[in-house]
Amino acid sequence: MATGARRSGTPTERQTVRERTAPKAPAFVMGLGLGGFVDGILLHQILQWHHMLSGAPGGESMRTVVGLEANTLADGFFHLATWFLVAGGSWLMLRAWQQGRIAPPWRAHLGMLLVGWGIFNLVEGLIDHQLLGIHHVRDDLGGPLGWDLGFLALGAVLVVGGFAMARSARA
Repeated sequence: MATGARRSGTPTERQTVRERTAPKAPAFVMGLGLGGFVDGILLHQILQWHHMLSGAPGGESMRTVVGLEANTLADGFFHLATWFLVAGGSWLMLRAWQQGRIAPPWRAHLGMLLVGWGIFNLVEGLIDHQLLGIHHVRDDLGGPLGWDLGFLALGAVLVVGGFAMARSARA
């Protein structure tokens, strides 16, 4: 708003306009990428519970040099994809700012970040863990289904909690 410009409407009406114009996609897309980074950095690198291809049928074991090389390369492409998601979310945020769209309330922004992270967990958990079986949350254990279900449950909690947080910003 330009200096000296008059605000029109009541605070409630102004908040309603803010909610309609505040971009939600940037935080959602960034949440997808950041969720991938948490998975890749924490589970792949720090805890080393799995790698991108560690459970792939007919693949090399991550306990051999050849297997570790293949998994490290696949992890690198995975991190590149998550980087592109964060960069894309940042670009969407910049475009919204350049268009003069108002930033969402912080609770709505954080809520949509959590929704994006949760959707990442649900998609990866259903596709990579269950459908394709290319890895599981804990490939270093027998019977990884419990860990995979916990990963999916965390994703669902993040989605529900994120939507609740984003909606509470309107109240």
